[in-house]
Amino acid sequence: MKNNTYLFLGKCFLLTILLLTVSCNKDIVESNQQYPQLNPTNQDQLAGAWKPILLTSPDQFPIDVPVATSSSAYKAEMNEIKSYQANITPEQKKIIQYWSVGGVLRWNEIMQTLVAKHNRPPYQNQDGTYPAPSSANPFANPQFPFSNPPFAARAYAYVSAAQYDAMVAAWYYKQFYNRSAPFVVDPSIQVLVPKSALPSYPSEDGVLAGVTVEILKLLFPTEIAFIQEKADEQKLYRIISGANVRSDVEAGAALGKKIAALFTTKAAGDGAGAAIGNQALWTQLETTAVGKGEMPWKSLDLPARPPMLPLFGNVKSFLMSPADVVANRPVPPPSTKSVQFFTELNEVKKYSQNATRENMQIVTFWADGVGTYTPPGHWNAIANKEFVQQNYSEVRWARNLALLNIAMMDAAISCWDAKYYYFNPRPCQMDASIKTLTGVPNFPAYVSGHSTFSGAAATFLSHVIPAKATQFDAMATEASNSRLYGAIHYRSDCEKGLILGKAAGSFAVNRAKIDGAE
Repeated sequence: MKNNTYLFLGKCFLLTILLLTVSCNKDIVESNQQYPQLNPTNQDQLAGAWKPILLTSPDQFPIDVPVATSSSAYKAEMNEIKSYQANITPEQKKIIQYWSVGGVLRWNEIMQTLVAKHNRPPYQNQDGTYPAPSSANPFANPQFPFSNPPFAARAYAYVSAAQYDAMVAAWYYKQFYNRSAPFVVDPSIQVLVPKSALPSYPSEDGVLAGVTVEILKLLFPTEIAFIQEKADEQKLYRIISGANVRSDVEAGAALGKKIAALFTTKAAGDGAGAAIGNQALWTQLETTAVGKGEMPWKSLDLPARPPMLPLFGNVKSFLMSPADVVANRPVPPPSTKSVQFFTELNEVKKYSQNATRENMQIVTFWADGVGTYTPPGHWNAIANKEFVQQNYSEVRWARNLALLNIAMMDAAISCWDAKYYYFNPRPCQMDASIKTLTGVPNFPAYVSGHSTFSGAAATFLSHVIPAKATQFDAMATEASNSRLYGAIHYRSDCEKGLILGKAAGSFAVNRAKIDGAE
């Protein structure tokens, strides 16, 4: 297949990937991607009636009644804006430029940088064992987390889902209290961002800052100082820009923090903490495969590394139930003793030994390995580019990223369930002459994670932007094929992974049809 998809994407995303890559000294490298200031075509003024993810209702958590715009307290807040604007610094102008493109977008990019920084498997101990990152002691060596693809998918989902619920609540209270923006109350206030027709209380940026900080503190506890710094920037930018007074922002932050507690409670009980398993489990998985007459997967790291998150298939998501995961489990892979298996193994060997320049470009573009934002992050970058063009409101941005990332969390759970249920060996384990073009992932082959993530993402994105459905499907197919071209997956892994991903994505599509946003 001619690689039109790669040519389309290459110039758009290679720069982004470089900007989001972590430097050698492990510092966070923030995105310098430039976007227009957010000025939505449709403000989605009735989004307070949309169906949230965990909130039972948009007013589940009360907020304080705002002071009157005629009060002395409000006038003092207006004077604060004027004081900032009279003495605005170049650094404050940069903050406005950075955040005014949209808080949901910027926090998603920040998430990508955090995932990339922490996507580093631990080195072995001197005795040949491997340490495991611990959330109970996050600063120990190795630092928590190791943000591998399943962890990353879950992290993107929790942040995005919490932001969406927070935006729904914010939109509800905006209409309920209907407090005018500062520049409406006092026309002499300069507005350094596009004017919004929405009421200003509570501030959507305040809500975003409040909810996101709490979720990210849970997911990346060693990065709290950086996370708080970005949240403080976001809240300050709204005041300096003349879009909100301080009480708008602080009410939003308080509301966001309350909503975050729902998601942190869910995260504590979703089973992710137990996904690593133990030696008894790893031995049992191998024994079960041998008992079926199959060759079991083995780690090819030296010394052998424990398999990545063998119990992640048991994690509880937002949409797919454990019964759904089992019901959608793919059919068994070809037996390691079958003719079909060796036919597929020989196909992998052919790609390994006859890599074309075009195939190498595809392998490299979709690799998303150690030190990157992972396959789920890659699809977030793709979605961001498309959503900017759609000129969404903040609440619609949040809703679409929430369902996209929930779909990919479901894909991770479903994929890891299949991987450890079947415990199928990698091609280079079966034939040592096969040299991979992009490393050897430390978990079983069937099904392909890239294929499953991509099938889920393309399915949901095709629903929200149907005009691009053919393009998204081609991109998912290319991402899937990249794992075959890279000689780390058989054809069955890729094809069945795409099917499984599409099934996971359909849960998000069905949810989108009934949430009130369409």
